[in-house]
Amino acid sequence: MIELRNISRRFGDTLALSDVSLTIEGASFTSLLGPSGCGKSTLLRIIAGLDQPTSGSVLFSGRDVRDLSAAERNIAMVFQSYALYPHMTVHGNIALPLAMRSMNRFERLPLLSRLLPSARRKAADNDLAVRRIAALLKIEELLDRKPSQLSGGQKQRAAVGRALVREPTAFLLDEPLSNLDAKLRHAMRAEIVDLHRTTGRTFVYVTHDQAEAMSMSDQVAVIMGGKVQQLDAPRDLYERPATRSVAAFVGDHPVNFLDVAVDGRHLAPPFEGFVVDAPLAGRRVTIGIRSERLHPAPNGALAGRIERIDYLGSSTMVALRLPSGHRLSAVLSEQDAPPVEGEILRLSFAPGRADLFDPEDGRRLGARLVPADAPSRPALGERSP
Repeated sequence: MIELRNISRRFGDTLALSDVSLTIEGASFTSLLGPSGCGKSTLLRIIAGLDQPTSGSVLFSGRDVRDLSAAERNIAMVFQSYALYPHMTVHGNIALPLAMRSMNRFERLPLLSRLLPSARRKAADNDLAVRRIAALLKIEELLDRKPSQLSGGQKQRAAVGRALVREPTAFLLDEPLSNLDAKLRHAMRAEIVDLHRTTGRTFVYVTHDQAEAMSMSDQVAVIMGGKVQQLDAPRDLYERPATRSVAAFVGDHPVNFLDVAVDGRHLAPPFEGFVVDAPLAGRRVTIGIRSERLHPAPNGALAGRIERIDYLGSSTMVALRLPSGHRLSAVLSEQDAPPVEGEILRLSFAPGRADLFDPEDGRRLGARLVPADAPSRPALGERSP
C-alpha cells in the first residue's frame, strides 16, 4: 500500500501540489487524471523518489520512505519517451537492470564476462529471466532488434519488459501511450490491464486521457490545480461528481450547467416543474445535466429552439436556447428524428440523474431534483458525505 500524507511541492513561488493525501491499495490500478500542468507527474515523481516534497510524507506499507532513493524503493517507472538505450538490443535493454543488480563492475565488462564463471552463471540466469518476460509480453522475436527497428507499440512493450524484469513492488507509468496512434493506444490499454492482472502488482498511471483512466482503473484521482478533487471508482466519478469541475472534466460530451434561483424547495424556470427534495440554504443552485442524458420527448419538461446542429455520425449534437435564456446541448441518437435548425425541440431527462452544485464553491449538494408532486425528504442534507 502507498500512502501520501499532506504532500505539498513548491517550485519557487509556484505551488505545484497543495496538501495532497491519497491512499493506493496494494495490487490496485490507480490513475492520476487531470489536465496538463495540474501536478500529476510531479506527484508520480515524488512517489518514485525522483523528487522530494516540500512537506508531507510518503509511506510504503506503513514505512516512511522519504529518505530512501528511487532504487531503494524498488519502484519501476515507464516513461512517455520509453527511455530505451539505442545502442543496445531489446534483450540488452531488458537485461540491464538485472545486470546492474546481480553483477559487479568486473563481471559486467564484455571480456571478463565471458571468462569469469560467476559472470557466465549470472548472465545465464538473467537470460532466462529476460526470455520469461519476453514470452509474457509476446516480444520473443524482437529480442535481437535495436530500438530503431521497433514500432511505437513494440518500444512500449520493451520498456514495460525492462521494468517488469526487476520484479518491482509497484509500477509507475507516466503517460506511456501518448505517443501512439488511436488504434494502437486502444490495444495497448488492454495489454497493460492484462499485465496488471497477470503480475498482481500495484499500478499508478498518469494520464490526461479520461478514456484511459476510466477504462483501466480500479480508482481514479482527479487532480486539478495541484489538489485531488475526487478519488473514486470510475463509475462514481461519472455518476456522482464531487464538484462542478470534476463533472465538466469527466465525460465524452459537454455538461449543461444552468444557474437558477431557488426559494426553499421551489425552482425558477426552466425547472418550475421540479423541486429539490430538501430546502437549500442559498438563493441559487447550479443544476448540471449531461448532454447524453437528454432525449427528445413530446411531453419533455425542457423546450428550446434549435440554434446549431453538429452531425457526428453515430449521434448528433444539438444546441438549443430556452425561453428562460439558458442554453442547452443534447446528444441525439440515430433512432431520433433528424433535427431541423430553428424548430422547437422538447427534451426529457431523469431528474434523479441531474447533479446539483453550490454556485459559489462548486461543491456537490446533498439535495436532489424531483418532480414537483414528489414528497419531500424529512431530513435536511446540505452536502453529500
